[in-house]
Amino acid sequence: MLTLANETLDIDLLILPETNLILIASVIEPLRGANRISGAELYRWRLFTLDGAPVETTSFVPVPASGSFRPMSETTPLFVLASYNWRRSATQALKMQLSQTARHRSMIAGIESGSWILAEASLLDNVSAAVHWEDFDDFALAYPQVRATRDRFAIDGKRITTAGSLPTVDLMLEIIRRRQGYSLALEVSRLFIYEPSSGQNAAELSPSTAGLHMRDPRVAQAIRLMEEHIEQPLLLARLARRVGVSARHLQGLFQDSIGVPPHVHYLALRLNAARRKVIETKDTFAEIAAATGFNSASAFSRSYRASFSESPSGTRRRLRRRLAARMEPQ
Repeated sequence: MLTLANETLDIDLLILPETNLILIASVIEPLRGANRISGAELYRWRLFTLDGAPVETTSFVPVPASGSFRPMSETTPLFVLASYNWRRSATQALKMQLSQTARHRSMIAGIESGSWILAEASLLDNVSAAVHWEDFDDFALAYPQVRATRDRFAIDGKRITTAGSLPTVDLMLEIIRRRQGYSLALEVSRLFIYEPSSGQNAAELSPSTAGLHMRDPRVAQAIRLMEEHIEQPLLLARLARRVGVSARHLQGLFQDSIGVPPHVHYLALRLNAARRKVIETKDTFAEIAAATGFNSASAFSRSYRASFSESPSGTRRRLRRRLAARMEPQ
């Protein structure tokens, strides 16, 4: 599920009563953003409830469902979302359904209190599971067979868990990063101007989940300079001098703060700017290459293909076909 891929990934969401609306959005919105930015249907999702009726969220906004949850032999990843009073939903019938469907699903995720549901169904035995900090001690005591962790999210084999709503955004960005690469994950995080909590140490933050989070002001300054010099990229040595550190020190600051070296982040910024021009303008590829700091259209095309798994001309052809299909009479 989490390997690099450009084909569509389908995800099923089981939403339990009294789930936070923001938790549902934390799963869906990054995927929608990835689709919008890429101009492709990389992700699709279906929402299920226990009885097929709309589920009432904690904000009293009902969420409609595609149908009732039934254990089938589908391999689609399943995300179990829960927030408050999860025990009311953790019936013997649901636990049996989850155990049955787990035999076929490529991945099962416990989102926020969904971790408790999966633990109750014995689906987290001998794996690492992220737990909300308020519940950590109680969870660890209740399920000693589960390796409870204070990380924001955990991916362990075919099991995924998150510790809350914003950590779920971190998870979705990590899924996008693993499947489509750093550039798209970065652009999705920038779409929401998203900054994860600084509560995790650098080793626990992945490149994409760091998003725009910069604990060191020198990194923030360097990134601002990168954004101001897309057309004529600054050399690392000059960038470092502008920030007031050595090139080697700046590389270390980037690695510690956002998980990638400066040149990776800089290239992602330039390629994302280029892709927006490919999608939103009629500029020639030579013009786009010049506007985003590439020496030639061929160099730009090679870098674009390496990052997005299709050529700039392939992107435009695909979008033209999709537009033509939409305009065909039904």
